[in-house]
Amino acid sequence: MKIFLSMLLVLYFSGCASRGVTEVDANALNYELNYEIGTIEYMKPVVVKDNGNGTFIGAISGVVLGSMVGRGNGNALATLVGGLGGAYVGNEINKANALELGVVLDSGRRVVVITKGKNFSNGERVRIVKRNGRIYSVEAL
Repeated sequence: MKIFLSMLLVLYFSGCASRGVTEVDANALNYELNYEIGTIEYMKPVVVKDNGNGTFIGAISGVVLGSMVGRGNGNALATLVGGLGGAYVGNEINKANALELGVVLDSGRRVVVITKGKNFSNGERVRIVKRNGRIYSVEAL
């Protein structure tokens, strides 16, 4: 019982370190990041396509599950259908909802950025953080 309670406390307090604090990618360490500030002019929902990982993992899983069904030609057909079905499902699962933000930068330049996992509103001020010209993050001010 004591071990169980200890594990719960460790899990609870390990989550405290990141509550309310922005998490950064390990790739941001030891690099100079630049940022620009602007105002959101428009927003539109978009879907980010699967990068291939979901399709691959789904296909492998489907082949493995399909190979457990039937015998002979039936097994070959089940393996093929399992692989195709798994690829489709993996592709669909790995898609992500995101937002396309039209931002008017303080410099007057207009840019479009795609971001996911955050909510914004029209007219909101944002900071667009970049590393080597690539968008690293978009944060509300």
